[in-house]
Amino acid sequence: MSFQYSAALVTLADLDKEVLVKFYTKFLDIEPNPYIPNTYAEFQLPGLRLGIFKPKDSHKSEFANRAKTGMSLCLEVSDIENAIARIWALGYPPAGEIIKASHGLEIYAFDPAGNRIILHQSHE
Repeated sequence: MSFQYSAALVTLADLDKEVLVKFYTKFLDIEPNPYIPNTYAEFQLPGLRLGIFKPKDSHKSEFANRAKTGMSLCLEVSDIENAIARIWALGYPPAGEIIKASHGLEIYAFDPAGNRIILHQSHE
């Protein structure tokens, strides 16, 4: 038995008064669509939909004591310096310096909930 995937969506739990919705709205410089206040927000990015949801009260304990995971949200940017300046201005400066890798430049930051963000700029 097989099936086909029709879309990919990454979702993050927002436990604190839409802190993540506000952060990603400002950082990505786009409005979420669809948006249901205090329930769900979705950001349409090239190749990815990023959903931010408020867990129901009966499920909040699943997200309350989150340990660091191996998952990172990697965002390909055209200008890493501008992306760093934007995330810095939001009060979440990247940890460390820009790394020069064989595939381009990258730096690591964390959103208000502690989810790792990789800002990546490919070699031109």
